[in-house]
Amino acid sequence: MTEMLFREDAYLREAQAKVVAHTLEGGIVLDGTVFYPKGGGQPGDSGELRWDNQTMPIATSIKGDGGEIVLIPAEPQALPPVGAILIQEVDWECRYKHMRVHTALHLLSVAVPFGVTGGSIGAAKGRLDFDMPDAPENREIIEQALQTFVEMDTVVTEGWIDQSTLDAHPELIKTLTAKPPRGAVRTRLVRIGAGDDQIDVQPCGGTHVGRTGEIGAVRLGKIEKKGQRNRRIYLHLDD
Repeated sequence: MTEMLFREDAYLREAQAKVVAHTLEGGIVLDGTVFYPKGGGQPGDSGELRWDNQTMPIATSIKGDGGEIVLIPAEPQALPPVGAILIQEVDWECRYKHMRVHTALHLLSVAVPFGVTGGSIGAAKGRLDFDMPDAPENREIIEQALQTFVEMDTVVTEGWIDQSTLDAHPELIKTLTAKPPRGAVRTRLVRIGAGDDQIDVQPCGGTHVGRTGEIGAVRLGKIEKKGQRNRRIYLHLDD
């Protein structure tokens, strides 16, 4: 099982690691990684590996078997040998934008209080699909709510909850189609705000900024009808 260094510190840009395996498809498994694997609507991280005066660009990272995280080379070349000690470095500019967008989408799920049926995260924009029959009447109200949350510059933290406690609080799960896996010993919670200033708390395995002020200016994009009870709302970073 790969140690998820990105979960311990989402701001960790590089780290030393040991190659523990190669996959049949030519992927690389490390004992611990700063690369977030594709999942939950968030893309897998890209970046590079460095060892013995060699450099390998990494196109993306995905989940493998048994808790492994697999790094996918961007182009064919000799893989670092099993047992090699190397330096891994994530594409920080792209990752940080993913963190900002992902956190902003959590805020959007508060500003638009309907069940979430899907979502996607990019480096400049993201979107959520909501179980709502009609489009929002006033997008300016949603945008103002988002900007208020950002300007509060409140802290974003994580915690853990066990299955029985999560079962007792089903309101924490906003996603209607992608629920946390049952049977897990515990589920990670992302909390925005604290005490009287708490804005949101929900299960999530992705990477987020440390404070809402880091998100910066945001604006709504298109609002599309994607079915009888489904509205897709796009959110853009303005820088």
